[in-house]
Amino acid sequence: MRFRHPDGSTVHLAYCTNVHPAETLDGVLTQLRDHCEPVRKRLGRDRLGIGLWLARDAARVLVHEPAALRGLRRELDIRGLEVVTLNGFPYRGFGDSHVKYRVYRPDWTEPARLDHTADLAWLLATLLPDDVTEGTISTLPLAWRTDFDAARGAANRRATALAALHALAGRLDALEELTGRSVRVGLEPEPGCLVETTADAVEVLGHGRSEPSGPAASAAPVEPTMPAAPAMPAPPPAHRIGVCVDTCHLATSFEDPHTALEALGRAGVPVVKAQLSAALHAEHPGQPDVRAALGAFAEPRFLHQTRTRTPDGRLRATDDLHEALAGEDAGGLPDTAPWRAHFHVPLHAPPEPPLTSTLPVLRDTLALLVGGRVPRTRHLEVETYTWQALPPGLRPRSRSRLADGIAAELALARDLLADLGLKELP
Repeated sequence: MRFRHPDGSTVHLAYCTNVHPAETLDGVLTQLRDHCEPVRKRLGRDRLGIGLWLARDAARVLVHEPAALRGLRRELDIRGLEVVTLNGFPYRGFGDSHVKYRVYRPDWTEPARLDHTADLAWLLATLLPDDVTEGTISTLPLAWRTDFDAARGAANRRATALAALHALAGRLDALEELTGRSVRVGLEPEPGCLVETTADAVEVLGHGRSEPSGPAASAAPVEPTMPAAPAMPAPPPAHRIGVCVDTCHLATSFEDPHTALEALGRAGVPVVKAQLSAALHAEHPGQPDVRAALGAFAEPRFLHQTRTRTPDGRLRATDDLHEALAGEDAGGLPDTAPWRAHFHVPLHAPPEPPLTSTLPVLRDTLALLVGGRVPRTRHLEVETYTWQALPPGLRPRSRSRLADGIAAELALARDLLADLGLKELP
């Protein structure tokens, strides 16, 4: 969906198709027919934006077979769908029954990640609507952190990752010269990754190396902290590489939206796109009924990094929700302060008490991103990929119910944008 911002520019709202498993081009085409078009019809719109996820095998077919790419573009047009942004984070296998750490490979030290992202950029330049000249791609925030911590020569690996981003920026410049379409890429800070918070993004991408400050500063370290490393290489050019702000990830790390976005702005790090999502929040994790409710969300498919703040403001962390619940003596989290877990819960239907979601963080972040005189980003994407990983009683039991839920999420986002003064376009 498209919205007119008070400054006259167009803001795009889409939903991410990584909620629908598809590893092949045929699977993608089935998604468009069975899921995306029904969502559009439920919203009563002639046009719906989708944040397309293309697994590596599907992307390769599209790159090497021009007729297949023309067919995909034609199918989008027929079904009233448009693509201005891609989710380039998962590489393959995101619909598998056990994803967990596998989603972080290949990382930005591996040539496959650069090649795949460059292919996605070329495809996006072709898929953009005729009246749109800029596309965006969200991607892995360099690598999973412990891979770097454990490896000898971690600084060299970070340098390798940044060199790959510089190479990508050069390819994106060449792509614009060739096609007239500009593609920008945003690292998506995520708990547990090398770029976990906006403070990490400032360190890696900042052109002024600005640090956030204040009691709610996002620079509060996660335990254990990374070992000191030599000075980072020069950041990649900001006109090509920035961040994708995911509001679930922001909330899971207990970041304050205003502090985080101001730090990015001071450091010259652009917000390429934003993913609208909400984390799982437990205000009193020590209570038995709360722990039982949290246990229902500990499932074997995705990683659900969990965080809590200590009285001195530091973050305590576990890689997964079941680890947090193990008890502090067994390496779990202390339960005297609220917990947040990286579980993308449906926006329009927060969990029942005693749990809640971090929807207020989404609201605050969205207001800061597009509620001002000039939007800080023009690409928004609802990303609730965990519908099929919800506790059994909350999962949609049919394609129709899933379409209802996705449409309801988009309707909520539409209403939030309207409240900020944006007008929906036909």
